[in-house]
Amino acid sequence: MAFTDELRQAADPIWSVAQLAGAVLGSELELHRSYAAEWGIATAELEAEQPTATTRAYGDFLLRVAALGDYGELAAALLPCMWGYHELAALLAERGRPTNQLYARWIDEYASAEFGELTAWCRTLTDGAAETSDRGRMTDAFLTSSGYELAFWDASWREEPPLRERGTPSPST
Repeated sequence: MAFTDELRQAADPIWSVAQLAGAVLGSELELHRSYAAEWGIATAELEAEQPTATTRAYGDFLLRVAALGDYGELAAALLPCMWGYHELAALLAERGRPTNQLYARWIDEYASAEFGELTAWCRTLTDGAAETSDRGRMTDAFLTSSGYELAFWDASWREEPPLRERGTPSPST
């Protein structure tokens, strides 16, 4: 019986991360694919798009934390994205629904009660992980991700160009 309890306790964080990944890969990515389709971007074109340097750096950071960090560090690294999107959308929703339906749908999705519940669940997971994980490393992961979130929004504002594919000449050549 003790082995079963230990196995369950070890699997709980893994199950939680798997549930979070399912939520993100399910509804959130589908929302973004639907935006692309409405803007006339074909699925093949969307999948062939290269990330910006900011997106690549943020993604690489998250992958490094997932591979080398512990559960608490990963939970802390993932939290700023969900929490930030929900807070921003909730503030925008308070101002009234915009007439542009693409913006309105984005606000509706991220300000929704369901996304708010998912965000609260992620905060609870992170708080629980802080009971047994290295809080210093969790704090560093949270702050680094928060910085990348800001950089991600700023890159969109600046219209940061995507990285070139390997072997593609630069525009100046």
